[in-house]
Amino acid sequence: MKCTLNDIRRKEIINIRSGTKIGYADDVEFDTDSFTIKSIVIYGRYRMFGFLGKDDDIVIKCRDIEIIGTDTILISADESILLKDVNVKCKKLCK
Repeated sequence: MKCTLNDIRRKEIINIRSGTKIGYADDVEFDTDSFTIKSIVIYGRYRMFGFLGKDDDIVIKCRDIEIIGTDTILISADESILLKDVNVKCKKLCK
């Protein structure tokens, strides 16, 4: 199956270990020496219109990708590596 970057950006990324939706791909990192894709990047969200900074980007390595389907990309990755706990940061800022 051939996929363009536009096709990948329209697919929802789901972690099969926890069943959570991760988001949609924003960018792709590739190695220019070997012309291979290294990872898929989901940009972090801005908090409070950017005044409180931005969440960390989520980088999904190609070895974690299980299946690229017609509608979704299924990955198998440890949740602690993918997502950061935003609530802890906000609580510290509000005190």
